[in-house]
Amino acid sequence: MPASPSTARAINDRLALRLLQDEGPLTAGQLKTLTGLSRPSVADLVERLQQSGLIRIVGEAGEQRRGPNARVYGIVADRAHLAALDVRTQGVSVVVADLLGATLAEATLPIDSDTGTEPAVEQAVALLERTARDAGVARLHSVGIGAPGLIDPVTGELRDSGSLPAWHRRLVAALQERLPATVLVENETNLAAVAEQRLGAARDQDDFVLLWLGQGVGAAVVLGGKLRRGASGGAGEIGFLPVPGTGGLPSATGCDAGFHALAGAAAVRELASRHGIEADAEEAVRVAAASDSGGPGGPGGAFLDALAGQLAVGAAAVAAVLDPGCVVLGGEIGHAGGTALASRVEARLATLSPVSTEIRPAALGGEAILRGALLTARDAAQAELFAPAHA
Repeated sequence: MPASPSTARAINDRLALRLLQDEGPLTAGQLKTLTGLSRPSVADLVERLQQSGLIRIVGEAGEQRRGPNARVYGIVADRAHLAALDVRTQGVSVVVADLLGATLAEATLPIDSDTGTEPAVEQAVALLERTARDAGVARLHSVGIGAPGLIDPVTGELRDSGSLPAWHRRLVAALQERLPATVLVENETNLAAVAEQRLGAARDQDDFVLLWLGQGVGAAVVLGGKLRRGASGGAGEIGFLPVPGTGGLPSATGCDAGFHALAGAAAVRELASRHGIEADAEEAVRVAAASDSGGPGGPGGAFLDALAGQLAVGAAAVAAVLDPGCVVLGGEIGHAGGTALASRVEARLATLSPVSTEIRPAALGGEAILRGALLTARDAAQAELFAPAHA
């Protein structure tokens, strides 16, 4: 059935807003070309969007720089403000941005492991409030939070876990209670995958797995262009994967004898030490990758070869079950390893699996979580503001 006039207008308005978001400020003529709409239809939608406060004239284009055809329209970036939080075991990072995602202010706060739950929550909330003030923002529209742990797919809440600080879960609840904003929480590795898919190494991939390599180990699964969380939110808990070489099996309460024992920061640091590189895991991988000559003679190359062998064990399991075609090595360690590590994992994986799988280094590294959280908050704000009721 053909769309009603009101539905057609809403569709056209959202199309124009998406083009202004993706392409930047445009003239009415450019909108006409990109949308395929008639000149009167474009004039009508421009008027509607201006009246709704979603777009405004931001300049003029052309040699003459005068007249209606020269007006350049852009989204009103300060129509809504967003925040993103990266909640880690050792602290929290915050960024505040406008509706287009431009950063207005950011801050990081370490939180000691012996800090009580309520004091830790208050410190984190105060950091967000202070950062918003520094950005000149009186009210936040949407807040995206990235945190380790499982997210209940039904309630959207961070599930209780004895292995994580209690203040993590309480912080999410406190923000939901205290902020007049939409508060969204997502697993940190899933958010990193969102960022890599839209801004980083997986922009051309509808199917891929992001393997997060940091203090902990996780994976995010994207199939058919969509993030897959699993029935209980546990898709990608690859640290618990039973693998050879760990001397045991993981349990329901601990992944110390799972893939985590081969790929976690402690294991990487120990492996580096055995190859004569004394540094924390991220620095050891970065130094080895920077000094890599491509051969087995130096300690850097030998260390990367050994690490690639351990990582390929988990990647082989991913390839066998999901056949994603692409695995992105993310997190601080994956990003530090760059192409030197990724190419080695790909070569080693090719000897373990008949499934062809490309291995890429992440483009965003540790900042991917905040970027993904901000994208989530921006999507939520734009979904509401760009809805037909506002057009």
